[in-house]
Amino acid sequence: MSTTVLISGASVAGPALAYWLNHYGFDVTVVERAPGPRETGQNIDLRGAGREVARRMGIEEAIRSASTGEIGVRFVDADDKTVGAFPRGKGDSDGATAGLEILRGDLARLLIERSQDRVSYVYGDHIATLNDTGDEVEVTFAHGPERAFDLVVAADGVGSSTRRLIVGNEAQIKPLNMYTAWMTIPKADTDTAWARWFNAPGSRTSTIRPDNVGTARATLSFMTERRGYEDLDIEGVKAVLRQRFAGVGWEVPRILDALDDTDVYFESMGQVRATHWSRGRSALLGDAGYCATPVSGMGTSLAITGAYVLAGELSRSRDHRQAFAAYEALMRPYVDQAQKLSPGAPRLANPKTMVGIAAFNTGIRIAATPVISRLARKIFTPPADHIDLPDYSPS
Repeated sequence: MSTTVLISGASVAGPALAYWLNHYGFDVTVVERAPGPRETGQNIDLRGAGREVARRMGIEEAIRSASTGEIGVRFVDADDKTVGAFPRGKGDSDGATAGLEILRGDLARLLIERSQDRVSYVYGDHIATLNDTGDEVEVTFAHGPERAFDLVVAADGVGSSTRRLIVGNEAQIKPLNMYTAWMTIPKADTDTAWARWFNAPGSRTSTIRPDNVGTARATLSFMTERRGYEDLDIEGVKAVLRQRFAGVGWEVPRILDALDDTDVYFESMGQVRATHWSRGRSALLGDAGYCATPVSGMGTSLAITGAYVLAGELSRSRDHRQAFAAYEALMRPYVDQAQKLSPGAPRLANPKTMVGIAAFNTGIRIAATPVISRLARKIFTPPADHIDLPDYSPS
């Protein structure tokens, strides 16, 4: 009989793992809390090893066809004048904008489409309890009947409720003292294929990025040591955003005006640090185990790469303990490198004063000059290639 695997989460990491496990002959079930596929989401990218895994899955061109069309990042002042511009990278990893930019919902859809005929997707439910007997994992769900699986994998994001059931307090979230709100807003005449980044005093930042569906994707970010904003309901979040960004120029009033007519995803930026990524017959994958935050630019690549490695190691060994250990040994250095943010990040890119913004903009102008831009590309390039991907094909 095939090994049965339950995956919690149907965003990116979960469906990617489901694809590879099914490829190797596992019997896979994915449970997702949302009532259906998560079709919403903001701009994400695939770099380095993540892009290579997409090639091995045969979806690179499908991702390219669904691209947001973003051609680079412009840092702008309050009058929308360009301080410095950084075009899209030409390779698999380089540049502030990667060669493969896609909406998160589109990537999730592509991954699910390639596995749903052979993988059982259960929506509108989630794991309530886990009982590892040593021979199997007994799982109770919030709504569905109790079932048993050979293995369980938590791939349900930074706020994973399954993570605590697996490793308890061995996993902690290291806060970056930064909150970000993501939203979709109506497209305006000022929007182009360039992403735009604006800094305001008080360590407040806003971005507007293109998409491929006739709207625009916006963020509002602010830094603070105060905690608890993540516990607010959506109306409380909107009130905080309006208070925090009152009086800010550029296109921020336009974004605030759109708050009541758009879905807002609000997150406290933090990195997941787990002592171990597995216990018994259960393991962690992607943001649930090792979120590096969107600041790193590596979240999607870590998720896709981790799914490939975890499935590959499980296909190599009949002993799940050996497979989990090999998965962690290979991925841990890659994750550690991704979680080492640039010196001063995210504070450096979110200056507190006008003097700080002026200094930051001076640095951006210098970095964007032809002489320095090659070095600047390295600064904007996350460590997406720093792993040797095994070939798990049967010999």
